[in-house]
Amino acid sequence: MRRPWQGVISATVAVVLVAIPVSAAKPTTHSAAGYSAVIKRTAHGIPHITAKNFGGLGFGYGYAFAQDDFCTMAEDYVTVEGQRSKYFGPDGTYYQGGNGITVNNLDSDFFFQQIKDSHVIDKLLAKPAPMGPKPEVKQAVQGYVAGYNKYLADVGGRNGLPDPRCRGKSWVRPITTQDAYLRFYQLVELASGDVVIPGIAEAQPPTPSLPLSVGAPQLNIPQTAHALLQKLPGLGAIGSNAVAVGKGGTRDHKHGLLLGNPHFPWVGTERFYQAQATIPGKINVEGASLFGVPVVLIGHNDNIAWSHTVSTAFRFTPYQLTLVPGSPTTYLYDGKPEQMTSRNVTIQVRQPDGSIKPQTRTLYSSRFGPIFNSIEGIPLPWTPTTAFALADANADNFRVFNHFLDTDMAKSAQQELDILKKYEGIPWVNTIVADRTGHALYADIGAVPNVSNAKAQQCDTALGTATFQLLGLPILDGSRSACNWGNDSDAIEPGLFGPSHLPHLFRNDYVTNSNDSYWLSNPHHPLTGFARIIGTENTARSLRTRIGLIMTQDQVDHGGFTLRDMQNMVFSDRQYAGELTRDALVGMCRSMPGGLAPTSSGPPVQVGSACDVLANWNLHEDLNSKGAVLFRRFWDHAGSAEPSPWAVPFSSSDPVHTPNTLDTNNPQVRLALGDAINDLEGANIPLNAAPGDVQKGPGGIPVHGGPGDPNGDFDAIYTNFTAGKGFDPVTMGSSYVQAVTWNNSACPLARTILTYSESDNPRSPFFDDQTAMFSRKRWVHERFCANDVNANTVTKTTVSSGSATKTVRGPAGRKRGRRGGA
Repeated sequence: MRRPWQGVISATVAVVLVAIPVSAAKPTTHSAAGYSAVIKRTAHGIPHITAKNFGGLGFGYGYAFAQDDFCTMAEDYVTVEGQRSKYFGPDGTYYQGGNGITVNNLDSDFFFQQIKDSHVIDKLLAKPAPMGPKPEVKQAVQGYVAGYNKYLADVGGRNGLPDPRCRGKSWVRPITTQDAYLRFYQLVELASGDVVIPGIAEAQPPTPSLPLSVGAPQLNIPQTAHALLQKLPGLGAIGSNAVAVGKGGTRDHKHGLLLGNPHFPWVGTERFYQAQATIPGKINVEGASLFGVPVVLIGHNDNIAWSHTVSTAFRFTPYQLTLVPGSPTTYLYDGKPEQMTSRNVTIQVRQPDGSIKPQTRTLYSSRFGPIFNSIEGIPLPWTPTTAFALADANADNFRVFNHFLDTDMAKSAQQELDILKKYEGIPWVNTIVADRTGHALYADIGAVPNVSNAKAQQCDTALGTATFQLLGLPILDGSRSACNWGNDSDAIEPGLFGPSHLPHLFRNDYVTNSNDSYWLSNPHHPLTGFARIIGTENTARSLRTRIGLIMTQDQVDHGGFTLRDMQNMVFSDRQYAGELTRDALVGMCRSMPGGLAPTSSGPPVQVGSACDVLANWNLHEDLNSKGAVLFRRFWDHAGSAEPSPWAVPFSSSDPVHTPNTLDTNNPQVRLALGDAINDLEGANIPLNAAPGDVQKGPGGIPVHGGPGDPNGDFDAIYTNFTAGKGFDPVTMGSSYVQAVTWNNSACPLARTILTYSESDNPRSPFFDDQTAMFSRKRWVHERFCANDVNANTVTKTTVSSGSATKTVRGPAGRKRGRRGGA
């Protein structure tokens, strides 16, 4: 249970990362080892990488990825090295698209420099498998670093980069294995440490000489608990849909079928990169990874297809420490004083005159983990009597690397379940799997703190009692060893729930998840009896969950799914909130006295054409769905109204269809219509605007889809609305979408679309080509088997350490004259 400061790799690990030794201080040059790979690019620049070993596979991946997305990744290596203040100044900020947090450069640098100073990565890498990474994983990442650096050398260094965003910049340089591993750490921290960066970096003890009642901030328990409810759990707007259909739910009744539809950022390093990785006779996998991660995180091989959705389970718990009077860095543990550990952390900071000077802070930790004083901007103050520490189930989770290596080579859904149970390495996502023989699996098996409901009841502090009731997050008493996380005999390590206490479900028809808890993965078999920290049971599901269940069940009941049926379903763009409320809304609109709708911040507004616009809307979020934007603004105001906007409340006996029916007598609902009209008129947007008029992706391409939450569009697309301005470009939503099945041939059948395209370099031919396809609801015919890849190769690049890189046109390039590389 002990979590020293090295536990700063807090909470939720979203993705599968790859281990590498950090002890190497110098860049891994392309001549350091005998790496070689062949990169065949098919249409849209999708790389198919073949090598003889894992080092070569990582080498080819690093080279191909750098061709497409070098600048964004290079800036992030500055971030994780703790050097933003040196290059960009201490007062600057950056936005973490993966969790929606804006971080100050100075705080960020102290946070990441502390990770470096702790040498925690070396300590974790030293563990043998299964707790530490397998040799193949380390080899792949060493190769990745060499491949990235080989590309930089091939273009002539920073001054030869084709992307003007970072060409010639002083912060561009070859990377080291430390850089790569710090990036992985950043992703490990995405839902825990990363959201607490300011809280950890700024936590300082109060002045001990002050009387306890003087100058100490007071914690408002109800207010703090409700604030945490608004921010946690989850990663901002990040979410996903995934559906696995078994042979009982497919048209041929022989094979499985998978839909993967993650809703991730369209900008920044949490974008997906699509690739195929092959070592003949060992591994053959195609799918997508987050930037800088040389391993497939969601995708398929010959026999299984899988995806992930963000889980509701908390992977961390705060501990509330009782401090020794007069000594705010000493806390009580079983009645005995225990001193916090501290470390002086120094970073380099650019001054107003351009000079660079060192700056030092002292950061603190406890036996449970780092001391922090806020989370997602919500204060948890360090007072003379109390401090908070972050305990993290993923603090020593390098099992995740082995998990994904084994998954990439798994042969069945049952084998994937065995892998999940063996490692408990999944950090903060659900797993949804379909296989060739027609099995469907849902599981939320991974690193989850072993805090039973009984332990929470016995050990929650007053704040913890409030947060556990509201959102299932325990805040435990750090003064008692009895409140340490529990132990299960089948757990991979002490402090975690064992697989027998974590949910999973095999079905012959289907399983699905859209970021609600495990409970209703299939309504015919609700999962119950699990700890509240994992998720809720017998509670209302989101509209996106409900429309997904409705569409899936309807297709299963009407002959079963084909690949095309699944493609049509995910981009049907049905607006479920509209389906449930539009007719009542139109009736309310037309009954407004004098044609005037009340507003929340001013005089009533004329409804004008709003009633007819809503009445004529097709209840979809297609490009030309006139009225969808007006309804979207209405539901943004009404959907979270208190009291509830629903006239018919939730019923656990009909959870897929309740709550429903718009309560038009609710004053907040009536105000929402007037506010929606005000929003559009104030931004000079016509009331009959369609999504294609206001919702733009890369290159200004119009994008279909709408808010998954709260509106219930399965094809979730998110844009920020600013009063008086309108809608920003798309920031998040459907990203790497895959539909995968099998027939009697050896090759899987897959259709994919990377909605924002393969490259974020505006000068790349692959900057917005797939976005244009997505706009028209078209898909990429994925090439997987060797003959298909060879026949459709546009360019073939042979890259080797110590040798010149050679690129030639492939059959498709000679035939069509298409470019195949960035």
